[in-house]
Amino acid sequence: MAFQWEFPGGKIEPGESPEQALARELDEELGIKAIIGPRITRIRHNYRHGGAVDLQFFTVREFSGDIENRIFQQVLWTRVEDLTKYEFLIADRGLIRDLAAGKLL
Repeated sequence: MAFQWEFPGGKIEPGESPEQALARELDEELGIKAIIGPRITRIRHNYRHGGAVDLQFFTVREFSGDIENRIFQQVLWTRVEDLTKYEFLIADRGLIRDLAAGKLL
């Protein structure tokens, strides 16, 4: 799934809550200490090749540290309304439409 946009995050390790996992992943991937807010939505997506993902999305309104791109090809900040201009992973596209339309935040 190269050359598609995605949100930072990753797998939940044993013993972690989803919020703890996101905070750890944001530190590992972007070098920031984030305050994880409420969950926005949860999506289960089944890919045609047989794989499946269970995605949880949370708000992050505060963080400390300077963003450092540690793993991504590119990091970009954009307005929520402009998210539909970017090619996101298929599993994220319904969320992107809802965010851009102002339905979730």
